[in-house]
Amino acid sequence: LNMNSLTRSLWKPLRHVQAAWRRASPARAAEQRPPRLVLGIETSCDDTGAAVVDESGAVRGEALHCQRDVHLKTGGIIPPVAQQLHRENIEQVVKEALDISGVSVNELAAIATTVKPGLALCLEVGLAYSLKLVNKYKKPFIPIHHMEAHALTIRLINQVEFPFLVLLLSGGHCILAVAQGVSDFLLLGQSIDIAPGDMLDKVARRLSLSKHPECQGMAGGKAIEHLARTGDRQRHTFRVPMQHYRNCDFSFSGLQNLVNKVIVEQEKEEGVQEGELLSCAKDIAAAAQHAVAAHIVKRTHRAMLFCIKHNIVSPQNATLVVSGGVASNQYIRKGLQIVADANGFSFLCPPPRLCTDNGVMIAWNGIERLRAELGILNCTDGLRYEATAPLGIDISKRVEEASIKVPRLK
Repeated sequence: LNMNSLTRSLWKPLRHVQAAWRRASPARAAEQRPPRLVLGIETSCDDTGAAVVDESGAVRGEALHCQRDVHLKTGGIIPPVAQQLHRENIEQVVKEALDISGVSVNELAAIATTVKPGLALCLEVGLAYSLKLVNKYKKPFIPIHHMEAHALTIRLINQVEFPFLVLLLSGGHCILAVAQGVSDFLLLGQSIDIAPGDMLDKVARRLSLSKHPECQGMAGGKAIEHLARTGDRQRHTFRVPMQHYRNCDFSFSGLQNLVNKVIVEQEKEEGVQEGELLSCAKDIAAAAQHAVAAHIVKRTHRAMLFCIKHNIVSPQNATLVVSGGVASNQYIRKGLQIVADANGFSFLCPPPRLCTDNGVMIAWNGIERLRAELGILNCTDGLRYEATAPLGIDISKRVEEASIKVPRLK
């Protein structure tokens, strides 16, 4: 004990000297200090994720609890069920991420958590748990916009400079935007009804693909992609949505109705009941996937032309970043690669595990905000989650007014 007291008394003046030296040399001090650490927590939908990431981009530890198998049995996400599963798993997921990282909560520079947009019941779990930690350990809190996190994930693994064009495709969103900086986005267009992932999941359910021998245990969109590989997309032709609207908005509900109509016709033709497998399921999957891809590619093409015409992105350094769960679909990716090549854009996607919801992207967004000194809260009074939240400044009307005609691409 005496030795400890002696050590402390010796250290005290030395610490003052170090602090004075740091103040005199801030650049040198930044070089000397260890990289700051952020814990990210994600509960916006059906995955409970947590991760510890440092400002060099190293993922120190991560953990994820996926609810997919539960929701596959019920045919879709039931918010109260998802909420209960988040409640049951969040503590263990956060503990696991911290244990793997070898970092204690005391060593964190901040805690970052998704607070918008998402399922209200699910966001509430993540926010309530995070605020408990924040209050207990007296840590700064960084509220995260889920779609901003998806958009910036690419910068964890690639040195992508702002501005860049970003396309976010998932079960809940379809957004085209320009990332001009951390928390600085221009919204070019978004889905006016449902998201592409939602549509593909609904088509998979209507085709009863969970009963298909090749698709057991697969999520709906994955099952569509798998079957489409060996299907003939030309056996059925679905009109690509919004052909006459020269904007960057999307619509998938009308396309879904067209697909459902064909399914009903085929069931009559084959004499099968709803819930039974159609012999032409692969062809319908291929045609539906093709129409979704063509729609996404065409709107993205217009966004590229708009950005170049208005000098929003530099033609010498133009980049298209695609993220979100549906970004893992290889057929859609291939179409986007073709349009990127045709317009001189680099094409980048995070690896599939970072395209779906996870704690890493939330922690990384926290690091980005920490570096930029944006949105770091030392007081969380009155903070609420938001089920819906726009991304950036909406300039979609300007896109429509530009009335850009998109040339045909093979």
